[in-house]
Amino acid sequence: MLTLFEAARQCLEAAAIDDKIASTHAHAAAFARGELPIPSDAPPPEPIRMPGRPPRPRLVHPRELPRRGLGSDPGRAAFVHSIAHIEFNAVDLAWDAVYRFRGMPAAFYADWVRIADDEARHFTMLRARLQALGHDYGDFDAHNGLWEMCEKTAHDGMERMALVPRVLEARGLDVTPGMIVKLRAAGDEHTAGALETILHEEIAHVAAGSRWFRWFCEQRRVDPEPKFRELLAQYARAVLHGPFNMEARGAAGFSVEELEALLQAAETP
Repeated sequence: MLTLFEAARQCLEAAAIDDKIASTHAHAAAFARGELPIPSDAPPPEPIRMPGRPPRPRLVHPRELPRRGLGSDPGRAAFVHSIAHIEFNAVDLAWDAVYRFRGMPAAFYADWVRIADDEARHFTMLRARLQALGHDYGDFDAHNGLWEMCEKTAHDGMERMALVPRVLEARGLDVTPGMIVKLRAAGDEHTAGALETILHEEIAHVAAGSRWFRWFCEQRRVDPEPKFRELLAQYARAVLHGPFNMEARGAAGFSVEELEALLQAAETP
């Protein structure tokens, strides 16, 4: 019988798109049935430099990605591809949290297995929209920023929870409402509807990051607000851009002090 850690490793190593998504759904369902035990004596995780990836998309620096408007089918396809790429990466990020951090409460693993399953479903929704626009995942260049932050925080669960779900993934809470408005203005109700579903569910994902960040802080007797501010200054100032969706971030577990820290960090040159 596979353990949960072995199942997570399988999903991380799967390189083909369909294999990663199918393995994610299958292992999430098995975990929900109680078929993937969480061993208390598991050895430390082995290093993962890069998860399994398909040969495309080509990964480039974010500055090399062209800006495209949403007023044309190619522009919308490029936009959908960029969001699909985030969701595909988010599958690996969730499984890495499961695989990487040992000795956590069972609820931690339940959260991140569920999130991996959600992200795989989000990717499938967006890939279907991409195919309806005459393209497929891999047709456009993409960047590797999410996994790079995953590597930077692999040594510390508190930093991972603070910076991946609460900074990088939470960026979607800020920008998605405006994208939905633009898509509807362009007559693309199908993509707008998919993004509305994703936005609603991503609030719960970011909230899981908030919950476990605070759990780590409590275990270490650290005040979460100053610690979050410190981590923003250390790692994330370059990727913070306003405006911020204060309502969604509040629903996702950000305190008033943390929202103020985001605003200050984004304004600091």
